Amino acid sequence: MLKIWNILPIFFLSSLIFADTKEWWFETGWVEKNPDGSLINPDGVFPRKMIGFNGTWPLPTLRAKKGDRIILYLINGFDTVNTTLHFHGMFQPGSSQMDGPPMVSQCPIPTGEMFIYNFTLGDQVGSYWYHSHTSGQYGDGMRGAFIIEDDDFPYDYDEEVVLTLSEHYHQYSYELMPSFLSRFNPTGAEPIIDNILFNETRNATWKVEPNKTYLLRIINMGRFVSQYLWFEDHDMTVVEVDGIYTEKNTTNMLYITIAQRYTVLLTTKNSTDKNYAIMNKVDDTMLDVVPDDLQLNGTNYLVYNENADLPEQNYVDSIDDFLDDFYLIPYDKEPLLEDADYTVTLEVQMDNLGNGINYAFFNNISYVAPKVPTILSVLSAGEQATNELVYGLNTNTFVLEEDEVIDIVLNNLDTGTHPFHLHGHAFQVIERGPAIDDNDPHLSFNASDHAEWPKIPMRRDTVYVRPQSYFVLRFKASNPGVWFFHCHIEWHLDQGLAIVFVENPNAIINNSTQQITDNHKQICEKVGVPWQGNAAANTNNYLDLTGENVQVKRLPTGFTAKGIVALVFSCVAAILGLATIAYYGMQDISNVEERVAKDLNIDLVDDNGVPLEVEDEVDRIIESSSAENSTHKH
Repeated sequence: MLKIWNILPIFFLSSLIFADTKEWWFETGWVEKNPDGSLINPDGVFPRKMIGFNGTWPLPTLRAKKGDRIILYLINGFDTVNTTLHFHGMFQPGSSQMDGPPMVSQCPIPTGEMFIYNFTLGDQVGSYWYHSHTSGQYGDGMRGAFIIEDDDFPYDYDEEVVLTLSEHYHQYSYELMPSFLSRFNPTGAEPIIDNILFNETRNATWKVEPNKTYLLRIINMGRFVSQYLWFEDHDMTVVEVDGIYTEKNTTNMLYITIAQRYTVLLTTKNSTDKNYAIMNKVDDTMLDVVPDDLQLNGTNYLVYNENADLPEQNYVDSIDDFLDDFYLIPYDKEPLLEDADYTVTLEVQMDNLGNGINYAFFNNISYVAPKVPTILSVLSAGEQATNELVYGLNTNTFVLEEDEVIDIVLNNLDTGTHPFHLHGHAFQVIERGPAIDDNDPHLSFNASDHAEWPKIPMRRDTVYVRPQSYFVLRFKASNPGVWFFHCHIEWHLDQGLAIVFVENPNAIINNSTQQITDNHKQICEKVGVPWQGNAAANTNNYLDLTGENVQVKRLPTGFTAKGIVALVFSCVAAILGLATIAYYGMQDISNVEERVAKDLNIDLVDDNGVPLEVEDEVDRIIESSSAENSTHKH
């Protein structure tokens, strides 16, 4: 009989034999027209260019299987801007520098250059996506689904379909950003969307067959708003969230924040005499204002019969009856991890700095990228790589030790909902507080008085915190690498709502697959970013941060958001007033002396009725006033 240690190498070799290599060559660029020559017009009301690959948009759905090797050659085809690519939700074991965030895990890719993303998928399966991690680009179209197929999927179905949600702006990100991060937007109000999309369009049609079970992979690839999703008169049975299989849980509505994925089973009806609405709806509580022309509901069509009428939009009794993902049970029933070795407590806040711009903060620190990508600081710091100071004062970096159990306690002092994503891990969600009304004090986690934690917690890689509330996440530091933790509302990441975990830096240094590649070095040199040194690019003394990038200085004590608003608009009023004075002051006004004299009640005739020169009379009044003042002084 074979012993177990003789069987393991056989399984390992078989996995290598059956693993495949997926190789893609993509060049980024703006795409104006569809293959048929028509203008790209995602929402049907405003043609505009989108960011595509190899001259086409939308981006393709990529597919692979667990254990496959991925080699993706990304050529920066933009004229003037850098780019990067992130494979959302993929753990990147032993390949942290392939994760994508610029100045965290790689140097940005400059115009005309190519970065080679080369990594192995490991044991992950399920629904993922890929997107640019360079500001504004995935909102402009650089996003697509990535499916890791599983030959041993635990549930039966007949056909798989990918459904994506997103929102759409008619203006480009580079046009929206200056007015967003501006002293004239002191409250930090996010740009209001122009539309929501379903499979990168509106009024989409999905032709189905009767009495058939579909596996729907639903991905919110937007940059801002959460969306509700429901199918008229059809239930959905959730079987996966964010790459984690779950026990079946049936619902008639999902609430999907930015970057979350739900895989569901949907069984069609036997009858084909009617078609049904597929509804996606904006969570309008996330919008500062709702324009009259913004359609909050999107109506798409579940078509059984192409000869039957398409349905009207479907209304529900309550928008609050969606599935609460907190109660999902992972299929593998992984138990609650042991008590935390290290707790990272974070407070989320939005506030203004000295330039009047509204920023986002974790513990009063707004993330500012270092001068050297953090992964490259790890690789070049040697024995000092375990010292958090190496990575800068404005990167909010936490060093984690091997196999520590980590709790993230996040207290949201803001009045909005935020979806948070952790790179390199899926976490257990062990507590989430209720939403608190704007007018009430915020609710923070109380370690000595909290709810009973679930024995088998839900796991995923993106979870939302409710307004003025909190959540508690738990994960094990078993994946050495440099991992971003950030709000996935891209506007908030641009405001600085991020921290960095440097996980087991010694293991990163000693792992041959984590070392910087020649291609990576070349990219750094081409873009002018050092690939050695601390956050300040200092290679002589890794604890000397002189010259590092830091956030703008704070306002003097006492300024509030309302005060900033008042200050800004007072300044605007003052500028307009000065402009008015300057404008009229330079005009050639006839009889100006007479008009001034009249306003000052000055007589332009003497006691005998003889006309006076205006200048002489004004001089006389001034001299008289000076003499009077001189008398008072004595």
